[in-house]
Amino acid sequence: MCDYSVKKEQLLLKINEYAGQNVIVAFSGGVDSTLLLKIACDMAKKEGTKVYAVSIQTRLHPMGEMEEAKKTCQELEAEHVVISIDELKEAGIMNNPVNRCYLCKKFLFSKIKDFASKLEISRILEGTNEDDLHVYRPGIKALKELGIKSPLAEAGLTKAEVRNLASEYGLKTASKPSAPCLATRFPYGTELAYEDMERVEKGEAYLKSFGLYNVRIRAYGKTARIEVDVASFAKVLAHKQDIITYLKELGFIYITLDLEGFRSGSMDVEINVSEACK
Repeated sequence: MCDYSVKKEQLLLKINEYAGQNVIVAFSGGVDSTLLLKIACDMAKKEGTKVYAVSIQTRLHPMGEMEEAKKTCQELEAEHVVISIDELKEAGIMNNPVNRCYLCKKFLFSKIKDFASKLEISRILEGTNEDDLHVYRPGIKALKELGIKSPLAEAGLTKAEVRNLASEYGLKTASKPSAPCLATRFPYGTELAYEDMERVEKGEAYLKSFGLYNVRIRAYGKTARIEVDVASFAKVLAHKQDIITYLKELGFIYITLDLEGFRSGSMDVEINVSEACK
C-alpha cells in the first residue's frame, strides 16, 4: 500500500503527462473534479497547453452547483464549457433502472467525447477516486469503455486523501459535501419525474439551512426518509416541527428520520456489488 506522499507524486506525474497536450476535465464542481482541474491548469501553464472544464447542465443535479462551477473555473483560469442535456428523455433512465449510473455515464461522456473530437482532443479526465472502486459504481464500466482517464483512482487516492490534498492547494471545495445526482434519492424501478426531484432538492436545501452537513431525503412516494450524520440528530429534532411543516408543504405525508444516519449509497444495500460491478 503506497503512502500518501507517494500517491500524490504519482498523481502529479500522471496529470503532467495528460496535460502535455490540450485536455478536457469533466467538471462537476465537487472536490474531486476541482482538484483535478487545479492541477491540470497548473501543469498546462507550464506546458503551454489548454484545459477545458466541461460541465453538464442537467436537472438531475442541484441547480446551484453550476453557478459555483462557473466561479471556480474563473478562479482557476480554465475555459468553462457547458453542455445542456435532458437525461430522463435521452439516456434511458426514466424508470430508474439498477444500471442507471452506467447508462447515464455512457450518455454524458459520449457527449463530452463528441465535443472533444471537434477540438481534436484525445484526453478526457474525470474524478473517480480509489474509494469509488470498492462500492456500487456501474458508471465506472462506461468510463472504461469510452477510454476516459481517472487520475485520482489511478494514483490510488481515497476520498479522504483527495480532500487533504485539496486543502493543501487551498481549494474551497476541500470540505464540500458530496452532491450525487437526485435520482439516487429514489428506489430503483421508480418512475423518475423532475417535479419529484425538485421537491427533494428543496427539502434538502431547507434541512441544510439548519447547519447540517451531509443531508439526503430518500423519497418513497409520499414518504420522506431523512438521512443526516448521527451527530446531527439533536439539531434535526430541535427543529422537528419546522421540518415537518415544510416537508408536508412540499407534498410529503410521512416524515421519518433514519436511525442509522447518513450513509452514501444507502439505496444500493440490496445489490450484490461484486456481481453487479462485473
